[in-house]
Amino acid sequence: MEPVTEKMLRRWAESLAGVARTGMGFTESQFERERYEEVLRIAGDIKTAADFGRDGVLDADGYVTEWLGDVGRGVPGYATPKVAVGAAVTNDAGELLLIQRADSGIWLYPTGWCDVGYSAPEVVVKEVLEETGIEVEPVRLIGVLDGMRLGVSRIPLYSLIFFCRATGGSLQIHPLECTDAGWFTRDNLPSPTIGAERWAGPIFAAIDGEQRDVFYDDLRRPVWRAES
Repeated sequence: MEPVTEKMLRRWAESLAGVARTGMGFTESQFERERYEEVLRIAGDIKTAADFGRDGVLDADGYVTEWLGDVGRGVPGYATPKVAVGAAVTNDAGELLLIQRADSGIWLYPTGWCDVGYSAPEVVVKEVLEETGIEVEPVRLIGVLDGMRLGVSRIPLYSLIFFCRATGGSLQIHPLECTDAGWFTRDNLPSPTIGAERWAGPIFAAIDGEQRDVFYDDLRRPVWRAES
């Protein structure tokens, strides 16, 4: 019997919470709202157990309060994943720009939440400059990944990965965003990286000049129950 993983528990919890929050946003029935709140409490217990073990379940109300704060009315209340961008930046030497994240110590390409009022490519340019001091030009979208499935997030998000070319600047890391940054070849990736088995191939293919279709997560089969 295969064990239930923490990643599966988080996905189940966030999916339940999304259904409940969306239902609360559209229902006019107080009875239904109370039932949806109960679903949120169950989802909070599941997520807390995944994050902190059974001993932390008594503190699960924090997740419930957070989820309830995101409930809107009608279409604005429909729960969807957040959107982030990732920047696969290359230089004239064919190397890839990676940062070591300050929050986890993990190495990854520069990433950032999509800000209201900016297009996705504009966020890419802004985030890379803020985090690394490197000026870039987005070339094209090359990937769309589920952040929870990739392992870079504990909340639902889609990451839009843009292939970019460095056009100027110099490495100057933002101390609150990252602890280190550098240029790396495919055979010399730093450790620990996260999700490289998923993104390294397509990104370095773009660096090599290959014209591939946008890559994305494979369909799980069955879609709901499969983990990978």
